Amino acid sequence: MNISALQASWRAVVEIGDDAIQHFYSHLFLAHPEVRDMFPVSMSTQRDRFFAALGHIVTNVESLGDDPSFVQHLGRDHRRFGVVAAHYPAAGASLLATLEHFHGDAWTPELAADWGAAYEAVAGLMVAAAADAEKDTPPWWDADVVSVQRKGLDFVLVELQPRIPFRYRPGQSMAIEVPQRPRQWRYVSPAAAPRPDGVLELHIEVIPGGQVTGAIARDLVPGHSVKLGAPIGNRLTIDPDTCGDLLLIAGGSGLAPLRAVIQQLDQRWGTSGGAPNVLLFHGARNRANLYDHDYLTHMSSREWFTYVPVVSEDPTFAGHRGLVGTVAAEMYWWEGYTALVCGSPPMVEHTIGELTRVGLDPESISYEDFAPAAPSDSTRTAIPSGTTNSLEVHPWR
Repeated sequence: MNISALQASWRAVVEIGDDAIQHFYSHLFLAHPEVRDMFPVSMSTQRDRFFAALGHIVTNVESLGDDPSFVQHLGRDHRRFGVVAAHYPAAGASLLATLEHFHGDAWTPELAADWGAAYEAVAGLMVAAAADAEKDTPPWWDADVVSVQRKGLDFVLVELQPRIPFRYRPGQSMAIEVPQRPRQWRYVSPAAAPRPDGVLELHIEVIPGGQVTGAIARDLVPGHSVKLGAPIGNRLTIDPDTCGDLLLIAGGSGLAPLRAVIQQLDQRWGTSGGAPNVLLFHGARNRANLYDHDYLTHMSSREWFTYVPVVSEDPTFAGHRGLVGTVAAEMYWWEGYTALVCGSPPMVEHTIGELTRVGLDPESISYEDFAPAAPSDSTRTAIPSGTTNSLEVHPWR
């Protein structure tokens, strides 16, 4: 397989942009109209996801054999869309037809064979991962809405009761589909450590113009049921017995997974009397959007926990003002700390830059990165776990 030729041909398609993406889906839906119902009505966001994920795979194809985790996750995750092994040849045929169409005379038999082999390898990993997951986990979990309430100006607290046990680690995320927006899955993060009654607590930021977050805030009520994907992610999780100092930096509802980690440590402290030193910086635009201020202030009575609220756009705020990454970076000397960062992509990128600027080892900074950037994006993409977000990764779904 000529990997350099594959990557060069991919770069040529990326330069074409939207036309290539539209051609792929048009070919797929014309050849296999039965798969159209597996996709959301609006394809505007979905189109970029295909190229984002495929670009990630092609760019890293040399290491695919050593680290297939990204592709295996895709295979497991596709189960919640109803994708089965028989769908993969259809997607592969449409992909090759799209590449051939836009490459013209440059589409040689050798290049076609390399792309076919690469796709078969990826599809094989995905199918195998899906089959393995099917042995002990459902494609999705049904959960009933227990409560929905506003918190602050732009946040909603949702409590869900899964119908069968949903096991996750504090700091993980999962996808959610609400009945008002079928087939529009978004990532969210539990904002609390696992509870004995199994209820999940979600903190969701209402994004202006966001179809899913708007539907949750306006229309989701107790008694509705939602679907949940399998828990994913491990970069914001910690070893239950960790003793190292922790720096937690959150923007907006990026607080959610870090709050779950704090509760996990609090449970440990309550049973063993020990917990690492933890400093949490929570950034928001204004005082009202420090939506969990009372709880975090109460938690500050713990000898091991310090809470620092930061506001960026309210000159009347009496506490720390500015960008949360800058405030955190400049407040202490962080050598020896492990930093967990969660928020919007710009917030995460800025915070990482500020922490490294003051000398924190980049290897000591953890954040989730579930979705590679679309070809037209120049900004590094990190999932703001805890917000519903359009960043998901699927080669063809």
